[in-house]
Amino acid sequence: MSTIAAHLDDVLSRISRATADAGRPAGSVCLLAVSKTFGADAVREAVIAGQRAFGENYVQEALDKIAATASERVDGEPLEWHFIGPLQSNKTRPVAEHFDWVHSVDRLKIAERLSAQRPADLPPLQICLQVNISGEASKSGVTPDEVPAVARAIAALPNLTLRGLMAIPEPEDDPSRQREPFKAVRELFDALRADGLALDTLSMGMSGDLEAAVAEGATMVRIGTAIFGARDYGSRA
Repeated sequence: MSTIAAHLDDVLSRISRATADAGRPAGSVCLLAVSKTFGADAVREAVIAGQRAFGENYVQEALDKIAATASERVDGEPLEWHFIGPLQSNKTRPVAEHFDWVHSVDRLKIAERLSAQRPADLPPLQICLQVNISGEASKSGVTPDEVPAVARAIAALPNLTLRGLMAIPEPEDDPSRQREPFKAVRELFDALRADGLALDTLSMGMSGDLEAAVAEGATMVRIGTAIFGARDYGSRA
């Protein structure tokens, strides 16, 4: 078993335990393997171990990787690519053309561009609205107060399907305090659903806090370091 395969097993076990501890159904939390700064060979190792969904932060690096792994399959299905990093207006076209999901939509303008640039022969682009739940100046995302109006506007756009919310809370080592921002995101999510939006995705939780995120309702956790190891940003393409 490769190191990446062993790490995937460990992460999947963590997710299973956290899901059970939260009293949630088995399989209700999906794993997104964040492969940013790691090459196509690392992705292929994860694919051999059964991982299909991958998250990327940098457009050109991701496009190269998507092309290099285009023939890879998991249970007969092609890989699923999720863009999870900050997205500038001048980079929306390649994301609209090559990705399956975008988790980091942080303003309506970005969603409008993705909608307009999504090729007609592709299924709708799956969208999460990013919420700046901790109010950090360095983080992207709409404020909690802006969520209802922006979510409803995105949900009305053609060529997109609004699936839910994404958040990257301020780092916190205390497990009990880790849950607070995740709870706040879940409450926003629940309010949108109560208001009639057909949402099913809470993208939250990373290597250091996935248990807290699952306890508060995460349906997709974004895990990189715990699978691929420490990143060397100096080697990024």
